[in-house]
Amino acid sequence: MKKRVTGIGGLFFKTADPEATKDWYKKHLGFNTDDYGCTFWWKDKDGNKCSTQWSPFKQDTDYFNPSKKECMFNYRVENLAELLEVLKAEGVTIVGDMEVYDYGKFGWIMDNDGHKIELWEPVD
Repeated sequence: MKKRVTGIGGLFFKTADPEATKDWYKKHLGFNTDDYGCTFWWKDKDGNKCSTQWSPFKQDTDYFNPSKKECMFNYRVENLAELLEVLKAEGVTIVGDMEVYDYGKFGWIMDNDGHKIELWEPVD
């Protein structure tokens, strides 16, 4: 099996007012925010263009379900379909089905503390 996690794809967290949070980070920390939060662009050690997403969500979002936690991490991975099979065989809880978009594949798992983890095989 190839590498499992290759980097952090995003940090998602709940907040009472996502718009105010985005505005605060834009004003005070210079985040280039949009409807989804802020995308940080960078290059990996091989010079490939990559991104990491920072996104505040409404406090009542169901996107983190079944987790009751305030945040969700998104990790960049290689070969998501194979990784999900390996994790399932290891007894890791898989949440839902893998989804495929033009910007990558997504799958979800639960960690030992009840955090929902989003796994992303990006198309950079």
